[in-house]
Amino acid sequence: MQLYNTFSRQLEEFSPIAPPKVTMYSCGPTVYRDIHIGNLRTYLTTDIARRVLKLSGFDVTSVMNITDVGHFRYSSELNKTIDPIVEEARALGITPLELSQRYTEKFLKDTERLNVLPQDEMPKASEHIQEMIEVIQVLIEKGYAYQAEGNVYFNVEKFPDYGKLSGNTLDKMDELLKAVRISVETDKKDSADFALWKKAEDRVMSWESPWGMGVPGWHIECSVMAMKYLGVSLDLHLGGEDLIFPHHEDEIAQSESLTGQPFVGKWLHTSFLLVDDVKMSRSKKNVFTLKDLAEKGYSAMAFKYLTYQTHYRSKMNFTWEALDAAATALGKMYEIASQLPSPAGYANKYEVEFERVLGQDLNVPRALAIVWEMLRSDEKPEAKAAALYRMDDVLGFNILELSKKLVEVPENILRMVAERNALRDQKKFHLADQMRMKIEKLGYVVEDKKLNARVFKKIV
Repeated sequence: MQLYNTFSRQLEEFSPIAPPKVTMYSCGPTVYRDIHIGNLRTYLTTDIARRVLKLSGFDVTSVMNITDVGHFRYSSELNKTIDPIVEEARALGITPLELSQRYTEKFLKDTERLNVLPQDEMPKASEHIQEMIEVIQVLIEKGYAYQAEGNVYFNVEKFPDYGKLSGNTLDKMDELLKAVRISVETDKKDSADFALWKKAEDRVMSWESPWGMGVPGWHIECSVMAMKYLGVSLDLHLGGEDLIFPHHEDEIAQSESLTGQPFVGKWLHTSFLLVDDVKMSRSKKNVFTLKDLAEKGYSAMAFKYLTYQTHYRSKMNFTWEALDAAATALGKMYEIASQLPSPAGYANKYEVEFERVLGQDLNVPRALAIVWEMLRSDEKPEAKAAALYRMDDVLGFNILELSKKLVEVPENILRMVAERNALRDQKKFHLADQMRMKIEKLGYVVEDKKLNARVFKKIV
């Protein structure tokens, strides 16, 4: 199995530290609003990576954090640093932890709709504050961090390899390093240093520490939770490409300074999702959630199918036309599955190729093409069924379960279809179209054939 390692910038054979065991960590959501489809694309990469590793015989332990602790960021609009979790909670009249719990539950509902496998561990930052404080204390003792007016910063110059993941080294990227840090932090030794602990004057969301009331820095969360649940060296770390710098770069610096060991074997990053070739932005009103898609009649599975048509390292362009085509293709796959007999045997040629391409840096678009080649082949129907369900164990479209819904049509719908057929025979096409719309509003699709019409439940 080969994976592209962001660190080396090349394809590498995947060799975990203690095979067949694999430890993988994924940066999870900051839970103060609905997760948009760009974030969900990244979590689908995590899921397919995990499923392919299992297909390849590995015993995978997967951890994804929940960032339910607010982090200060500079707002140019307000000309001050803000904590988005605190600000949103205040606006709604609830506590920050009540807010984060609400959106954690919504995030889990979204991943359930996408049939993302549950994580082995999903630690919350708010429940690991003491461990973060202890790690920060060790970094201070080792000389990698320093206190300043109730804050604690990591001294980047103390870590000579800083920039080895992103290429943003201190000697050639000074301006960029300055730009990504909060501009009003004037108590640092160097503008490139990053916060491990930030003082918080109000007590809305803050914890006691040796340096006074405050909150942990964003980067220290992932290092602490990853190492607590997976050990000091991880086989695989995943996230969106926007996290390469500074988040993952800072994770490496603080983790390796703490342990003296390599932090991650391989880094996998998912590329951006664009909307009509434009970066998602709330100001442009082109940020969509699964709820937005559902309101337009599209299921989470249709979005998943669309996502899997683009390789995770390539930019994905979301359009409503593309989503419509994906929904149609997936619906056809469910329809074919609903007509297959009980599964038996193998479609060896296709199954072997399916596994091979997935082992080449998770080439899911090619794997989907192989599924269609198999379904259109002259393999025995029962072998097609068996192969399709085994392939779907990796793809996760719930084909066996959802395809059954295509044949679950109640009597009242069948009567309406028969009435529509009669209207068409009488050439009363306007009335037939009205009946068709009534049927569709009830959640069923009518497909006209040469001699008659068939109906099935709408599932995408």
